[in-house]
Amino acid sequence: MNQDQKNTPAAVAAGPAGVPAWWQGWLLVFITLIAYLPVRQAGFIWDDDAYVTNNPLLTAPDGLWRIWFSLDCPSQYFPLTYTTFYLEHPLWGLNPTGYHVINLLLHTANALLVWRVLARLGVPGAWLAAAIFAVHPVQVESVAWISERKNVLMGFFFLVALWAWIKFVAGEVRHPRWFYGLALVCQALALTAKTTACTLPAALLLVLWLKKMPVTGRRLVQVAPFVVLGLGMGLVTVWWERHNQGTQGETFALGPMERVLIASRGLWFYAGKLLWPAPLTFNYPRWTISVEDPRAYGWLVVTAGLGIVIYRMRGRTGRSVEVAAVFFAATLSPVLGFLMLYTFLYSFVADHYQYLACIGPIALAAAGMKLGLERVAAGKLWLPPILAALLLTGLGTLTRQQGGIYRNDQTLWQETLRSNPDSWMAHVNLGNHLALEGQVDGAISHFRQALQINPNQWDAHISYGTALAQTGDWEGAIGQYQAALHSKPDDELARVNLGIALWQSGRSAEAIPHFQKVLERAPNDLTAQKYLAWVLATNPEASLRDGPRAVALARQANTLTGGGNPNVLHTLAAALAETGRFAEALATAQRALLRAEANPRLAGQIQYEMTFYQAGRPLRVAQ
Repeated sequence: MNQDQKNTPAAVAAGPAGVPAWWQGWLLVFITLIAYLPVRQAGFIWDDDAYVTNNPLLTAPDGLWRIWFSLDCPSQYFPLTYTTFYLEHPLWGLNPTGYHVINLLLHTANALLVWRVLARLGVPGAWLAAAIFAVHPVQVESVAWISERKNVLMGFFFLVALWAWIKFVAGEVRHPRWFYGLALVCQALALTAKTTACTLPAALLLVLWLKKMPVTGRRLVQVAPFVVLGLGMGLVTVWWERHNQGTQGETFALGPMERVLIASRGLWFYAGKLLWPAPLTFNYPRWTISVEDPRAYGWLVVTAGLGIVIYRMRGRTGRSVEVAAVFFAATLSPVLGFLMLYTFLYSFVADHYQYLACIGPIALAAAGMKLGLERVAAGKLWLPPILAALLLTGLGTLTRQQGGIYRNDQTLWQETLRSNPDSWMAHVNLGNHLALEGQVDGAISHFRQALQINPNQWDAHISYGTALAQTGDWEGAIGQYQAALHSKPDDELARVNLGIALWQSGRSAEAIPHFQKVLERAPNDLTAQKYLAWVLATNPEASLRDGPRAVALARQANTLTGGGNPNVLHTLAAALAETGRFAEALATAQRALLRAEANPRLAGQIQYEMTFYQAGRPLRVAQ
């Protein structure tokens, strides 16, 4: 067999030692599942509450409509991702195992797709590349973190679209337009899972370049719809990040040159983690980049130098090296710092950012290993499989170890602090976890450390204030919430918490404007609706009460929660009583009591309130 025959898709698909393709597929599935076995014990972490555990869209009657056609989605506009959670919630509820299994199955499917795509492109070592992609430790973050469903889901449709495009341009099928349509539909689905799929058009053009197909006007017209879809969704994301996520202010005010320097350093960071995946951490230190520092330009100079070398060497290496490099850079481009993301508040880099981009360098390395071993180990058929097994075993072992840190918030943030002791983010989140566990003193210690590292970080002030509120120190909590608003005046959580603390301190007149301001910006904020309705319905001071408005707010909150939240229902009952509708208030309180069986304290409170409604009296509560 000559070299050209060795590199045909059929030959590449045959895989190691001529093993049948279906055996290779099952082997790839097996090693992926074994590597990620610890994920079955992983729980919910960090922002999984916004995506799943505390996401009202997953239980609201109109939740699916709002996922697609409103601004109510937490984080970014990822409607397809939230739709999968919406469909799964009735199946496993708040049991994290089901969500983790789906993430793992999607990642396994992606590994199979990487193999088939590279095989269709005639890349030597396609199966080995897919196996490395599957078990490389940098992928753990995307698989073991439930919120990163958006990454593995986007990756699935991205790869299906790429596979369909290869079939389309190859001209080997009876109905090529069907495959073109499939690619376009999958691009749209990938974008609604995560917007970084906007880089797909670059991959489509690279396929033509790698296969030495002319990039004609006709081909550019075929790629144009993919560009339009990606550009449109990209603009939505930029707007959302700026106006809904708050990527404004001094923290995100980086000049063009600073962004270029961050991007050049980021490329080498990601390449380095692929080559030597240790240490990995959930939160890497946030770089300080100064255009006045000559050392900051080193990564840019090296990047430019490597680009020149790759260009000059293409006569010897062919197009494979430049295609791998361009795919790597292009697929990473949305997260390199040219566009501001809210997560850049914590760090400019994260392992999950290179979920798909790593395919380029991995495919290039696998091809080099395969071709190199064929020359070095000629006649020693046993050597390449053994070396591949050793490599995959080493990577898989690191992946299993990394997967273990996702057991819960405490293990995640403790491990993060071991790798990055100056992570104020880890201190805040570990403190939040300890506070939920009732370890308030330990939580306060971490919040103080976070503020020593970053005194102006509003998240730390909010968490510190919440911990002080748990101890009954409402004045201290008020001070922390005010400090948070001095750092970030539009932070809705800080403002609503400030309103609650003022109300708890008996300062309802000061609390009301804060609830109102939150609702001006976020009309569907449940906490602000509930507390403002309660104050307007129950405050002893007549000038502060407004029964009709309290009823309207409580009804809106009740609709948003699907009519089954006992806290909202007992607030609605108090509002109805304030308007003199005592029979309706009593019936509503009874519904609240039925749903509060698992909360004895709330149930007792509701029973006490019902005595007022039975006597035809409205409820009066100072706080």
